[in-house]
Amino acid sequence: MQAARDRQKSYADLKGKPMEFQVGDKVIIKVSPWKGVVRFGKQGKLNLRYVRPFKVLEKVGEVSYKLELPEELSRVHNTFHVSNLKKCYADKPLAVPFGWTSF
Repeated sequence: MQAARDRQKSYADLKGKPMEFQVGDKVIIKVSPWKGVVRFGKQGKLNLRYVRPFKVLEKVGEVSYKLELPEELSRVHNTFHVSNLKKCYADKPLAVPFGWTSF
């Protein structure tokens, strides 16, 4: 039993990476679990996975961050868990409009 536990831990340690952001960093938000809350254009498998970069305002607790959200997302709480964020490495701003309906 201990050998199996150690093996699983070593697999998890390889996959897991500590995510940390600084105030002022740009991050993109994972929106695939928001199916009933906010629609971002297409539905089904063509639905967006991540949406545009947002600025980190502050770190809240160990694994949560408060983001600067636009008026279109006023119904969404502005604090997100680190697992729903991804660092944005784009040089120029990537802005996918929220009413995006076609290519």
